[in-house]
Amino acid sequence: MPEAARVQAGFLLRSLQRGDQLGMPHVRPMPSIGPGVVELRITDGATNGEWRIVLKPERDVIVVLHFFQKKTQKTPQSVLDLCKQRLAAFAQARR
Repeated sequence: MPEAARVQAGFLLRSLQRGDQLGMPHVRPMPSIGPGVVELRITDGATNGEWRIVLKPERDVIVVLHFFQKKTQKTPQSVLDLCKQRLAAFAQARR
């Protein structure tokens, strides 16, 4: 991930930590994974690369479920399944 994209990711994650409400084009809901799950959309203009960070903001923590480079229009089913598994594991650990 290029430096400019890492800086953008850090800025967006920090905004979420502060409780800022972000919307499109930076954040897209991912209800197919679970309630409250979103993806951060990071684009590097210099390389035209796109990255996604799938996460669930909680009151006291931001749960990062997965990070990947976006190469197709649709999020791969394997990514959706992995995120669901990690979300379930987090929920189990919080009990």
